[in-house]
Amino acid sequence: MAARILLALLYLLSGLSKVTAFDGAVQYAASHNLPLPQVGIVIAILVELPLAILLILGWQTRLLAWVFAIYTVATALFFHNFWDVADAAQHGNQFIHFWKNIAITGGYLALAGAGSGRIAIRPD
Repeated sequence: MAARILLALLYLLSGLSKVTAFDGAVQYAASHNLPLPQVGIVIAILVELPLAILLILGWQTRLLAWVFAIYTVATALFFHNFWDVADAAQHGNQFIHFWKNIAITGGYLALAGAGSGRIAIRPD
């Protein structure tokens, strides 16, 4: 249960920040040359908020863990592409953020293997 909550909090808080600072989130997505940044941020909010809540509750934990694992790798590739950063300080920063996302993905994969545990809406 603790793993579900701690991993889901990442995207629950991220989704809330996108809702409360929507224009800034769109600008950030646009700065990474993502097509249709407004649509992308709306999709991100629709993924992050409800799915994080469902993960906390323990509904379809294995499936949601896989969804978040894939989503986290995509986020790393699109937003932390250190290989395209020339500035040394930013390169190091994006390098750490990229590998942080890969480590978080490992947490989601472990959760996908372990399942929800006993305290869940739908234990698996």
